Amino acid sequence: MAFDSLSEKLQNVFKKLRSKGVLTEADVNEAMKEVKRALLEADVNFKVVKSFIKSVSERAVGEEVLKGLNPGHMVIKIVKEEMDKLMGSEVTELKLRPSNEITVIMMCGLQGAGKTTTVAKLAHQYKNKGKKPLLVACDVYRPAAIKQLQINGEKVGVPVFSMGDSHKPLDIAKASLLHAAKNNINLVFLDTAGRLHVDEDMMAELAEIKENIDVAYTILTVDSMTGQDAVNVATSFNDKIGIDGVILTKLDGDTRGGAALSIKAVTGKPILYSGMGEKLTDLEPFYPDRMASRILGMGDVESLIEKAQNAIDEEKAREMEQKFRKASFDFNDFLDQMAQLDKMGGIQDLLAMMPGMASQMKNVEIDENAAKTPRAIIQSMTPRERSLQDSITPSRKKRIADGAGVQISEVNRFLKQFEQSKKMMKQMTGMMGGKKRGGFKLPFGLR
Repeated sequence: MAFDSLSEKLQNVFKKLRSKGVLTEADVNEAMKEVKRALLEADVNFKVVKSFIKSVSERAVGEEVLKGLNPGHMVIKIVKEEMDKLMGSEVTELKLRPSNEITVIMMCGLQGAGKTTTVAKLAHQYKNKGKKPLLVACDVYRPAAIKQLQINGEKVGVPVFSMGDSHKPLDIAKASLLHAAKNNINLVFLDTAGRLHVDEDMMAELAEIKENIDVAYTILTVDSMTGQDAVNVATSFNDKIGIDGVILTKLDGDTRGGAALSIKAVTGKPILYSGMGEKLTDLEPFYPDRMASRILGMGDVESLIEKAQNAIDEEKAREMEQKFRKASFDFNDFLDQMAQLDKMGGIQDLLAMMPGMASQMKNVEIDENAAKTPRAIIQSMTPRERSLQDSITPSRKKRIADGAGVQISEVNRFLKQFEQSKKMMKQMTGMMGGKKRGGFKLPFGLR
């Protein structure tokens, strides 16, 4: 995640604080120096860091904290609360117009920030909420921009309105609203042109659209990997055309992440969503308190639960539990489980949401492609083999191995692991039912 380095440094500071039974004002001041250094290295705006450290220090050196039973924990709690405030305290939701009216959202940003992909992700989310969205191709300058929007629109099942690249963006926007009214569409996303840098022509074009179209929200997409530059871009757009919120992209990348901690404080505009991957489903509402928890190594259990709820079919889960109990699940069930795990995102991201796991897993290499081999093996089986109606003989193993593009030893290894998993799941469901709970050991040495 973007904050891995910052998170590790802050956790080291907090570890020192927790190790002290009694805290002095000097201990707090020393800790705040380290926190300040870590935030600046993460490319957080200098003025924001200065204000943040001042607020935390004033609260942390109070008599109630220093003489409390757990002063180290109380300081950490204060840091968490101030970090929440820094990023906006609570999630900001867009208030759309009634379903019989059209809400227009204008998306803007520099080239390379991921705007065209992000607008498709956003449309997909609102489509799932029951809205009827339309993507409008107003970027008439960048080669293949219209085609990219059409491809993304097709992937998420959202129509795209285009008039090619020979019309003014304002004229395209106006025509799209007429099209939306005729087709009972109630949410229009204008995908405007980006530039390599902020320039007057770009701003004039956006201002012209806002002057002539009833735009409900202007949303800026910024690349979190650009750090402090992302804050400068947000400030420029807000000063020149006015923005209502920001979407941070590439927060899953190897970046310092300072933009997330600076944008709200500098511009006064909230972060609405964060892009956490390449998939068109990888867009999350931005919860400041959850992000603060993740940065401070406290996990993000709420987001993990939501991912599970969105990905897992409850009826299938109940059926699967019964199959686990009887050890009767087959290869088709295995594929279903893999598909539901895919919906929840990468394994590394899921582990990062578990309290305490991020720091433990930082040096562990997890092969996100490891699931491809068992999937290919299963998909090379016949329907009867998948449902365990036919035994898998040596000759069948060779055919499966050839179909999956692997060695027979890989097929043998997978089949052995599958049988072990069935036994383990049966045993686990028995233990979860309350029998011999204390004597059950988790696999792979986990406790």
